[in-house]
Amino acid sequence: MKILAACHAHSKWSYDGKWSLPDMAAEFASRGYRVLMMTEHDRGFTTSKLDQFRDECRAASSDKILVVPGIEYSDPTNTIHILTWGDIPFLGENVPTIEMLHEVKRAWGVAVLAHPSRRNAWKLYNPAWSEYLTGIEIWNRKTDGWRPSSEASRLIAETRKTPFAGLDFHDRKQLFPLGMSIELPEAVSESAILAAFKAGSVMPYAFGRPLNTGIAKFYGMTFAPFEFGRRGLRWLYRRASAAPRNQTPRPTPIA
Repeated sequence: MKILAACHAHSKWSYDGKWSLPDMAAEFASRGYRVLMMTEHDRGFTTSKLDQFRDECRAASSDKILVVPGIEYSDPTNTIHILTWGDIPFLGENVPTIEMLHEVKRAWGVAVLAHPSRRNAWKLYNPAWSEYLTGIEIWNRKTDGWRPSSEASRLIAETRKTPFAGLDFHDRKQLFPLGMSIELPEAVSESAILAAFKAGSVMPYAFGRPLNTGIAKFYGMTFAPFEFGRRGLRWLYRRASAAPRNQTPRPTPIA
C-alpha cells in the first residue's frame, strides 16, 4: 500500500507557526495526504510541553489523516537543523548536532537533515553524521522555493542518503505539491511510518511524480526563472519595506 505524507510542518506549537493542529489536519487531508509529519521547533519546548503536543497530535488524527509528532532541533549557531520523529525524550535547545543525533539513535528515532541550502548549511556537513541520518531534504519549499536544491542534490549523491521533500509549512504560502510516498506492508500507524523511513521504503514526490535525480535536475532548470523572479520580488519588497518613509515637515507654528 502506498500513501502520501506531508513532511516538515509547524503549527502554533512552534513560535512562528500560524495554524492550529486541527486546521492543518483538515487542510492536508483535503489535499490527499494520508500522513502529516509535524516538526515543531525546539525553541520554547519542554518535556511537559512535548507530552501535551503528542496528545494533541493524537486528538487531531482521524481515519483520514495521521498526525505524527516530531521536533526540529537547531544547533547552537542556528545553522544546522535536524528533523526528528519517534519516541524520543525532549533533548533541550541548542544541543550540538552530534550529541543530538546520538540520542535520536539511542531512542530508535528518525533524523533528517533539513534545508541544506539555508545559510549554506551543506558546507558544514560532518561525515560522522551519516551513520545517524535517515535522509536529507532535497527540496524544502520555504528555503528552496520553486526548485530543488542543487547543493542538497550533490550532498545526497555523496552520502547516498534518502532524499526528502519537505514543505517547511508555517502558513499558506508553503502549500505546494510536495510530499513523500511511503510503501507500507500494514495499516497506517506511526510505528509503521517510521519503520518505512528507516527501511528506505519512501520516495520524494513533486507534482504527483517521483522526484528522482533526473526529474530533480529537470525541475531545477525548468523552474529556475520562476525562482529567480520570486527572489527578486522578495528582495525588492524587503528593500521597499526597510526604506525610511518620506515625512513632510510640519509647518512652524506662528507665535
